[in-house]
Amino acid sequence: MPVNVSFLQELLTTVAERGRSLLDISFGGERKESITDQIEALVAGAGEASGVARAREILDRYKRLPSKERGEFFAFIASRLRPDLSRVRAAAEALVQEPGEGTLAELVKAVESPRQEFFRRLNLAPGATAELVAMRKDLLARVNSEPSLAAVDADLKHLLTSWFNRGFLVLRRIDWNTPAAILEKIIRYEAVHEIHGFDDLRRRLDPVDRRCFAFFHPALIDEPLIFVEVALTSQVPGSIQLLLGEESKAADGAEPPTTAVFYSISNCQEGLRGISFGSFLIKQVVEELVREIDTLKTFVTLSPAPNFARWLDRVLANGSDPVASEADRVALQVLKDPGWVDEIEDESTKDTLLALAAHYYLRAKTSDGRPIDPVARFHLGNGARLERVNWLGDVSSKGLGEAHGLMVNYRYDLKEIERNHEAYANDGVIAASRGVRALLRPEPKPQGLTVSRVPAPGTVKAIASDPEHRQDTAAPAAASERGRPDEGSAA
Repeated sequence: MPVNVSFLQELLTTVAERGRSLLDISFGGERKESITDQIEALVAGAGEASGVARAREILDRYKRLPSKERGEFFAFIASRLRPDLSRVRAAAEALVQEPGEGTLAELVKAVESPRQEFFRRLNLAPGATAELVAMRKDLLARVNSEPSLAAVDADLKHLLTSWFNRGFLVLRRIDWNTPAAILEKIIRYEAVHEIHGFDDLRRRLDPVDRRCFAFFHPALIDEPLIFVEVALTSQVPGSIQLLLGEESKAADGAEPPTTAVFYSISNCQEGLRGISFGSFLIKQVVEELVREIDTLKTFVTLSPAPNFARWLDRVLANGSDPVASEADRVALQVLKDPGWVDEIEDESTKDTLLALAAHYYLRAKTSDGRPIDPVARFHLGNGARLERVNWLGDVSSKGLGEAHGLMVNYRYDLKEIERNHEAYANDGVIAASRGVRALLRPEPKPQGLTVSRVPAPGTVKAIASDPEHRQDTAAPAAASERGRPDEGSAA
């Protein structure tokens, strides 16, 4: 049965107003509660109407709080709305002494944080879901400097993950007929390749060879959660400037496309960071495109390498790092010149950069043994294959600054996605094409040491693009690096 969201919001607003009048009567028409008093009253109260009214007032007052007092708001929630440890201990001891459904249920009830119930009750207010997403954005900005707030974030993230479950998301195509308010947000939220106004946006939406899809949630009606931009082509592209600079194709006479290129994926809501929608989005968009265009056989990305330049800077700065030889350091001196792209003639720079990129993708690991690159983690985790590393794929200032111009194609082979996903998730296996593996040099040995090649625990292998001719390339974990969550903007 379809749900009339506007009707429900109006109903909740009416309930909130009636509840507010009840609260006004109980306080003689003059409200003297502090926001912390209201928080405790909301958690302790049982009345539905008064609860909706309190939730609305707390959210309204929160929006008016200056930054310092918002910090105090979160600190209060962290310290006062937490599980009673003595109750948890007693419930745990009771379960040990008398195992059973009843004692287990009591322990589960005891360990659940009162913060979760507080946020649930806040969400009763009309329009509250969007405001809680905005509240988490504020919270995330404080967590690194105030570790005590991490538990508050964990509770709020847990609830948002449930409220933004895939079952509630709606896929919508974004085209030139989409309301202007949403188009403006697409321009603003684009995080991979900047959109320079409405003319640029129209080039990405209107032609017959372009598509854009976004996920929406019923509680955030006109707010996209994540969107993907797609180009329909006849080959796998290696350059974003050529892809975006192509002439628009006419509907009549255009050759049927064979390749769908996902060239930009942008998360729109910072308050939903860490809640992944991208894997669902890509898979559903593939299904939509296959239904619409039966000539499509190849599905690839044209992706940035956002951490490559920083990683390479650290490698080159460490003179004893065996990953880069002295010849490599000489060949890459040219990168210090801001205009090197227009002046370079020596192939050694290209060869060196591609070889080090292969090491970066296939061997460099975080402390938990995953690829350093967040975009790689995202696509490999979805079952894609690392297909190609592209020289001078993005020569914009951003592309040169983040990756010295490199871009990457990940291929979603519909026959191999599940196998690749399972191998990556269970064993850390990186699916990579022969072309990428061919760039990889023999693994360097630490200077001054002679070691025998004994496979280390957790060794990562690369899968050949041709499943009939698999070849393994050892890739032990390298030094750790803290990266962005995998659900960040990617392509």
